[in-house]
Amino acid sequence: MIKRDAKVKKTTDGSAVDVLVQQIKSYIQENQLGLGDSLPSERELGEMYDSARNTVREAIRILKAYGVVDVRPKVGAVIVNRHMDAVLDLFSFQLTISSETFKDIQGFRRLIEVGSVDQLFSRVTDTDLGELTRINSAILHAKSAEEAGKLDFEFHSTLLRIAGNETVLSIYNTMMPIITRLMETGKHTDGLEKTYEQHSRILDALHRRDRLAFQYQVSEHMDQGLRYIDGASGEK
Repeated sequence: MIKRDAKVKKTTDGSAVDVLVQQIKSYIQENQLGLGDSLPSERELGEMYDSARNTVREAIRILKAYGVVDVRPKVGAVIVNRHMDAVLDLFSFQLTISSETFKDIQGFRRLIEVGSVDQLFSRVTDTDLGELTRINSAILHAKSAEEAGKLDFEFHSTLLRIAGNETVLSIYNTMMPIITRLMETGKHTDGLEKTYEQHSRILDALHRRDRLAFQYQVSEHMDQGLRYIDGASGEK
């Protein structure tokens, strides 16, 4: 049985919706709700926190956007674990992104892709190398920059998947819309061959387990991406 708290006095900071969102999050923590547990109904939440029905509905909508709850017919708001999906959705709707954001993300990519060399070398198999080679070859035959950008992202995310850190891979995947936009800009600028050639050099270093060559080639590849940042962000 989920404990129903008494009314909680609202603070004066922030909008009524913002306050209620924080109160519901506190309720979840204090009652130790987990996956599949239900929140009180909209009417009950309104009574508990002295909130109007529209305020409750908007707070639930925001929690759903955050990936905290899902609203199900005849059940109401249920605790879920879709934080990464929610972040991905938010990135997808970012229409204007500054060049500084792109540079920060490119720096993050450099840190994790160059830094994962030891884990990658210890785990990569001939099957993995074959998959990476297939993805890279498909870039040359892509019918559009958009398709090539998706394949480019698949190449890099596959490297991280092989390295075996699921948390890093999940974070990387949340940035897919931004990273692929940068990759698509590169294809429009330099064509498909440039990416293919750089990936081939990375694959060669990986096949030979040449640590320094791999780190150098990945760093060079990231430096190339920096040339496309202003175009990807739409800044002049």
